[in-house]
Amino acid sequence: MTIFFLFVTLFALMFIGVPVAISLGLAGSLTILLFSPDSVTSLAIKLFETSEHYTLLAIPFFLLAGAFMTTGGVAKRLIDFANACVGHIRGGLAIGAVLACMLFAALSGSSPATVAAVGSIAIAGMVRSGYPQAFGAGIVCNAGTLGILIPPSVVMVVYAAATETSVGKLFMAGVVPGILLGIILMVVIYVVAVKKNLPALPRATFAEWLSAARKAIWGLLLMVLILGGIYTGMFTPTEAAAVAAVYSAFVALFVYKDITLRDCPKVVLESGKLSIMLMFIIANAMLFAHVLTTEQIPQQITAMVLEAGLQPWMFLLVVNIVLLVAGAFMEPSAIILILAPILFPIAVQLGIDPIHLGIIMVVNMEIGLITPPVGLNLFVTSAVTGMSVPQVVRAAMPWLMLLIGFLVVITYIPAVSLALPNWLGM
Repeated sequence: MTIFFLFVTLFALMFIGVPVAISLGLAGSLTILLFSPDSVTSLAIKLFETSEHYTLLAIPFFLLAGAFMTTGGVAKRLIDFANACVGHIRGGLAIGAVLACMLFAALSGSSPATVAAVGSIAIAGMVRSGYPQAFGAGIVCNAGTLGILIPPSVVMVVYAAATETSVGKLFMAGVVPGILLGIILMVVIYVVAVKKNLPALPRATFAEWLSAARKAIWGLLLMVLILGGIYTGMFTPTEAAAVAAVYSAFVALFVYKDITLRDCPKVVLESGKLSIMLMFIIANAMLFAHVLTTEQIPQQITAMVLEAGLQPWMFLLVVNIVLLVAGAFMEPSAIILILAPILFPIAVQLGIDPIHLGIIMVVNMEIGLITPPVGLNLFVTSAVTGMSVPQVVRAAMPWLMLLIGFLVVITYIPAVSLALPNWLGM
């Protein structure tokens, strides 16, 4: 009865247009009030405990680092460096845009931020060089999803907090899939570019490449700082996020000088708004997850799955279908916080590695970001290109099929995700 009331209330509230965060909080609160022996004060205590979660402290810091990197001219320098590396190949500007998305994803931890920063410059550059606008928009919209797969990733931090797995191991597990997806996109772009005879830039001289690398080096060093610091044990992922925020502010203010001290309050305010919005969703989702746990709903579902004799490959197929449907309607962090506590114990019982499950969930969230009606990357791409959302959807769809094929590979070949953390002995 409790599980039925909880989920019916949640979906009923969402159906009538109540925001997802408030729907989660209300569904959890009403269930506790009507069915749980817990007192009303436990609601306030649970919401307060959520904000104290040490792992989640990484989120505002990574968002602040991303804000400084987005506001400054880091994206432009990364695009120039990417074009100097691959611009001379047929379709090189589009391939360079994917490479720039991969590099910026390693700085921002957010897909919409990656699309906004890279798309606003790269798509306009492609159009000027003779590429169809829809082609450029479709590529950046999809490549921007690498923002949550290539570490650092806000979504990975949320999964780690929900399941109490290692953030560092998740970050390392995202490296190979992120690079692999980037390479797949580049190869397909090259094939399409050769068939359509898309333009290529003149080959950059070594001096031009060196100049572009020198200008981009401060942004590229942030990746080394974050991942190197976590892996060598110099600092935890949360401390790495704080270091990234300070480093990004220093680079934007004193090295690149793209922003002044007068601009800092505005940058901090923008990242603060985003942090509050995300933390509000997380707090309410954690309350919802608390109800799931106290009512032993994950254990009940686990028992049902095991009794049904579901094989691991069948379970992962169901997981992907559920996540793909949820991703089309909800924000990634909310989906992770609702479904991870349910799926995690089942996966463990079936012998599926929790880190592997985490990467599967992240790739599903990537696809959700470009799936209508709520795919956030679609709206960001629409804003930076001036195209309508239906036009962006049509441009992104062929590349979306590529991501679904990639999801199948990630789901059924665990070594793609687990090889690097295992090799590093994590």
